[in-house]
Amino acid sequence: MKMINLLGTAPKEVLSHGPTKLLLNKYHWHVPELGIVASYTPKARDVKDHFGIFRGVDQVEAFAQATIVSCGAFSERQKQDCTFERLKEIFIPVFVGIGEVKFHNYLEKGDTFVSIGKITFYKFRQMICDGRIYKVPKGLDLDGYFKKFTEDRLVNYNLGNDFTLVAELQDVTGRAIKKERL
Repeated sequence: MKMINLLGTAPKEVLSHGPTKLLLNKYHWHVPELGIVASYTPKARDVKDHFGIFRGVDQVEAFAQATIVSCGAFSERQKQDCTFERLKEIFIPVFVGIGEVKFHNYLEKGDTFVSIGKITFYKFRQMICDGRIYKVPKGLDLDGYFKKFTEDRLVNYNLGNDFTLVAELQDVTGRAIKKERL
C-alpha cells in the first residue's frame, strides 16, 4: 500500500471535500518531505456572484487543499499503512490558522493556477506550509513543465517569467482530527 508520491492520484481520492468544494484538479510534482505543486482552474460556480473573480479566500482554500490537506493525508496514509478511504472514515481535515498573506494579482474563471507549497512543519497530524500561487500561461502543458522540476526550484519558487505571481502565503496550518473527538 505504500506510495512514492501523489502523482497520478486523483485529488477526489485523497480529499474528503464534496464535488462543489473541491478546489484542486491535479498534482504535478510532489516530494513528500519537502512539498507539492498542484493546479486548479476556477469554474463558473466558483466565481458566481463575485463579478467573475476567484476570491482571495477561495485561493487560500485551494492552496490549503493542495498543500496541508493533500500532503498531510499522504503522510498519514503512509504512517497508518491504509487507504485514503480509510483515512476519510477516521479523520476530518481542519484548517487551524494562517500567517501573512499578500495578494499581488487576481484570478478569473478559466485562469489555471498552481499552488506551490513548501512543508515547514509536520508532527502529530499537524502540517504547516508556506507557498505561492501563480497564474499559469495559457496553453502550457503543466505535466510536461513540472516533469523536470527540482527540489531547488521548489524551494526558490523558480518558475518561468511567463508565470504571474498571484499570492504569497505563510504558515498555512491544518490538522487531521479524529472524528470520534467531535
